[in-house]
Formats: sequence, C-alpha cells, structure tokens
Amino acid sequence: MIDAVVVGSGHNALVSACYLARSGWSVEVIERDTVLGGAVSTVERFPGYKVDRGSSAHIMVRHTGIVEELDLGAHGLRYLDCDPWAFAPAPAGTDRPGIVFRRSLEATCRSIEETCGAADADAYRRFVDVWGPRSARVMRAFSNPPTAPALLSSFWGLDTGGGGSDLSRQFLGSGDALLDEYFDDERLKAALAWFGAQSGPPMSEPGTAPMVGFAALMHTIPPGRAVGGSGALTAALASRLQSDGGTVTLGESVVSLSRDGDAWTTRTSSGREIRSRVVVAGCHVLTTLCLLERGGYDPPTLARWRRRIRVGPGIGMVVRLATDALPAYPSAPDDTVTDGLQLLVSDRAQLRLAHGAALAGELPPRPAVLGMSFSGLDPTIAPEGRHQVTLWSQWQPYRLTGGRRWSDLAAREADRIVAEMDALAPGFGESVLDRHVQSPQDLEDEMGLLGGNVMHVEMSLDHMMMWRPLPELSGHRVPGADRLYLTGASTHPGGGVSGASGRSAARIALRDDRKGLARVWRRR
Repeated sequence: MIDAVVVGSGHNALVSACYLARSGWSVEVIERDTVLGGAVSTVERFPGYKVDRGSSAHIMVRHTGIVEELDLGAHGLRYLDCDPWAFAPAPAGTDRPGIVFRRSLEATCRSIEETCGAADADAYRRFVDVWGPRSARVMRAFSNPPTAPALLSSFWGLDTGGGGSDLSRQFLGSGDALLDEYFDDERLKAALAWFGAQSGPPMSEPGTAPMVGFAALMHTIPPGRAVGGSGALTAALASRLQSDGGTVTLGESVVSLSRDGDAWTTRTSSGREIRSRVVVAGCHVLTTLCLLERGGYDPPTLARWRRRIRVGPGIGMVVRLATDALPAYPSAPDDTVTDGLQLLVSDRAQLRLAHGAALAGELPPRPAVLGMSFSGLDPTIAPEGRHQVTLWSQWQPYRLTGGRRWSDLAAREADRIVAEMDALAPGFGESVLDRHVQSPQDLEDEMGLLGGNVMHVEMSLDHMMMWRPLPELSGHRVPGADRLYLTGASTHPGGGVSGASGRSAARIALRDDRKGLARVWRRR
C-alpha cells in the first residue's frame, strides 16, 4: 500500500503531489491523458511551434511563494516578466493612442493621461494605492483553506478609512460600479473590466470588484511567461516530484474510488487496483463525484450536490495561430506592447452583449477578444522568423440553440475572432500561416473541462471562498469520505494558475496524518 494516489495531473494536483512527496510520502499521480498537466501544458500543434493547450500567462502563482518553496527554478522553470503587462489599442478609425499598462505605475499613469486625461491618471494612482494592499490580502486569503479564521486573519487590520461595513460593501460590489466610481473614460473602464472578466463572471455581478482591483497588483509582480510555454511549470513540478521519489502514470484513467476500512482502492482502466492511505482528487469535482458513485458512495447525496454545482453556459474558445509577424497596432508607442495581454475591447457594452448572448446559447454579436503573442518575448516557442499568437474569446456558449453544433460553427467563429485583431492591427490576418481552433466542446473533449468551462465551475460570488464548489465540499474534503481530498479549479480559490488549492489540500492531508499518529501514540 502506498501513501497517496493523486488523480489527475493538473498543476494543482502536481503541487499537492510535490508537497506530499517532499514530506516523505510515497505518491503516484495517475493521468488519463497522454499529455501531463491538463490545461497547463504545451504541445507541438504546428511543426516547430510550442503551443499552449490552456493557460498562457501565469499571474497568481507568482504571488503565492510556491515556485520558491518547491525550488522550481532548480528544475528548469524560468519566468519572463510581461512588461508592459497589458495594452488596450485605440478603436479602429481613431487617432488617439492606446493605453499601455506597465509595471511602473508612473509610466502607466503617463499613458493614461495622454489617452484619457489627467483626471483619470490621478484616479488610477488612487485606485492602485487603495486596491494594491487589498489585492495582496486577497492573495493571502487564496493561499489558505477558506475557513472563517483564515479569511478573518487575511483581512484583519486592513485600513479602510470607512470601517468594516464600508470595506465589505466595496468588496461585495460589482466591478462596473468600482470602475464608475474611479474613472470617466470608457476606454479605460473597458480595458480594466476586460482584465477583471478573465476570472469568468461579467463585471456587472456582485462581488466582482476585487477581480478589477487585482489589476493594481500587476504593478508589484506582473504576469509571467514561462520560458518554453505554459507547460514549463508542469515540467518543473513533475521533475520536482520525481526527484522526491514520486511517480507519474500517463494514459491510464481512474474508473472508481472506493473506501475499504482504513484504505482507499483506486481502480484504473488498465485493471489495476491501487491501495493507498490517501487520495487527492485533482480532476473536475463532477468527475470526482462520478468516481465516488462507482465506488459505492451514496447516490442521492451525490445527486443533490450535482444539481447545486453550476458549470455555467460556457466560458469561451481559443484560436491558436502560427504567423510570420507579430500584430502591429497603429496606436501603439512601440512594439513591446505585444509582450503582454492585448485587451481588444474599448466599450463595456461589447462585453455585456457577449455575456448575454452566451446565456441565451447564441454567438456574441461581436466577439470579445484577448490577444497574447509571447513569441516576441520568448523566441523558443516558434521557429526562427516566425511567431505565435493566441486569441481568447470569452463568453462563447457551450450549448448552442436550435440544435447547432460547434463542429459546424467553430471555423467561422474563428474567422470572426481573427478579424477583431485585424481591425485593430491592420494586415494581421495576412500574417496567419496556420491555426488550431479550440471550441468549448473541444476544451471539454481534450482536457476534461466539462461544459467548456476553464474555471471548472462558475466563479460567481456564491461559488467562491467557503462556498466553492459547495459549503459541504469547501474544506477540500468530502463528508463521509475520510482521507479523500479535493483540489483543482473546482475548489478554493478557483480557476487560474495559482497552485494554492494544491498546497492547501496537501497541508490538510499532512496535518490530518499527524493528528492520526498522535491519537495512535496516545492510545499506546
């Protein structure tokens, strides 16, 4: 019998495995895919191109301390700062400059003043001054399990000037309300709303103000691009795990999880039955519930949980492009703007219409697009003289009305997405040499992202913190399934590349183990 089986190889699952293995546990990671890392992985989509399957820019993991704690630099991980970290091009047909968000607050404010005026530049300084410390506290809360004491200690002593009641009101407010409170220019509001919306919900929802406020933290540590692609993080985690004696099995799916006495039995597609003291489930929470049901867990209880966990209408789709040039924006001051996120939205109405259409199962009237072109920053991901561009279009519905299928629509929708960048960077469309389209259905089929939701379940207020994915399951545990621990985007703090969920699950498992040993010694 081994100490722990880890189901799935997403980055949170691998983080859990690493923390357990470095504590001396025997650990086996089992992954149904033949590619390690789930949505944090990089493959050769086109000859000579290292193309990400899911995430591309890493933000939160650079704020958690996990990279340093696991010494992933010694295992080959190296980040390049995205600076500028974002660029909002001017709308087509205007002669105004775009907004450049640099790590330097003063440089950012100079760009805002040139584009939006001195009042908005001064407002942005105040915004960063207020929401920078608040976002740091949010990251502290994300780094621990979502218990009341942990959350209270994360925010304790935060100076508000208006008392705890006013602070809670601001945290529970919408991102749109926060933007309207600080700024006048719609282009600046749209850029920050589009950045905040990368967490999933529209900025009209309650509790989304901190998602906008997180932009303030980019002036401390900007988004990072792992050299060699997003999968470089996964490769470093796997190297760390194996150096501590852990093992990884690819191409073998888990078919059931059952508890027998003091041990778990993990049954796999190859017919193996692996006995372990602990199981860490890093797959989608609904997939975990299916595995438990096949192992004999109470079906009515599982059915109630399933009905209350909201996957949502679908988050978006991706177009991965091989090109012979980087996008050239007439409104950009220089070509460094392609090093970061390119926020191709200049009016929040476009975001609202896209989200409303997705709720109705319709394609957006006009796709909302985020561009990323990291080959200028990291030439290792494309052949010499070539480039790679990723276009993310949010709020593309998983279920389409009228019996339509993504297999029939994906190519045409990809054309519309490319056209959005071409409108702001004329001639970009002509630079495209090849492309790979990932519709919401493709995201589910390839990486197990049910409903095409890269965040697993909704990131709305009632599915966050101590409510993620449900109150009963929010402590990284399943009631009645002793020593089974949940991790991944389905759990606190949610989607995005943070690793925090994996570390929390491992720490809980280790603490439970110490308590169990203490009880044994007391009985002796």
